[in-house]
Amino acid sequence: MEKQKTIYVGSGKKMNEGWLKATINPSKLKDYIEEFQGNKFIRLNINIKDTPDQYGKDVSISVDTWQPMTEEVEKSTTDDLPF
Repeated sequence: MEKQKTIYVGSGKKMNEGWLKATINPSKLKDYIEEFQGNKFIRLNINIKDTPDQYGKDVSISVDTWQPMTEEVEKSTTDDLPF
């Protein structure tokens, strides 16, 4: 499976152990809106970096683009058994 390019949509700063302050660019999110049972949502990955960037930001926010394997792909890998 090929690694997908990370889509960064925001950044932030860890204020204390229980508080992250972040800014998100909504124009970068519009293509990743999903719908489930009539509700719209966007899956995000929020990561705390080991070292801050040049602006002091130590939180990165990216779109979670992971998709489960399709049933067809899973079936083809199990049908190739030699016995």
